[in-house]
Amino acid sequence: MDKNLSLTTNYPHKLQKKHKVQKRIISNNNIRAKEVRLIGEKGEQLGVVSKEDAMRKAWEAKLDLIQVTDKVDPPICKLIDYGKYAYQQGKKERKQTKPNRSGELKSIRLRFGISDHDIETRIKQAQKFFKQGAKVEVNMVLKGRENALFDFAKKKIDKFLEIIKQTTEIKIEKPLKRQGKGFVMIITQVKASK
Repeated sequence: MDKNLSLTTNYPHKLQKKHKVQKRIISNNNIRAKEVRLIGEKGEQLGVVSKEDAMRKAWEAKLDLIQVTDKVDPPICKLIDYGKYAYQQGKKERKQTKPNRSGELKSIRLRFGISDHDIETRIKQAQKFFKQGAKVEVNMVLKGRENALFDFAKKKIDKFLEIIKQTTEIKIEKPLKRQGKGFVMIITQVKASK
């Protein structure tokens, strides 16, 4: 087989896995510094000690010596369980990479013949979107003969707004207007001032 040939596929995304670059946790014997600034398991400062003394204290407490940061001299190390520390770091990274939903646009579709119970369901859905910090686009698509009865469709949307205003303070960001085969409006929740 020719060495210049490479494996190709119609599905390159299946071969290329996206690996997250994780910060490597430096612990115990992998710490290179001769002296470390030690923090106890309860967060108390134990001062600058030799690496051997810190390792002995970790061994006596049945914990690991974890290098928290190497940006200072001597590096800061903490007495903590390795698994617990790795879990906390992973949790912190996931929280930082969580998407910011403020300003995101979510859509709620109302039908021409929507029942009162379905309106209440759509209101609960809108409130869930507001809690996520998203804006809500309310749209109603009209089909066939429904186009002639657009006043009735407006009344349905007004009823939706009237009911949602009873529980949630909202602001109409984009007023109701005819668009395509129906109506569209964008509403947001008014943030309570602190």
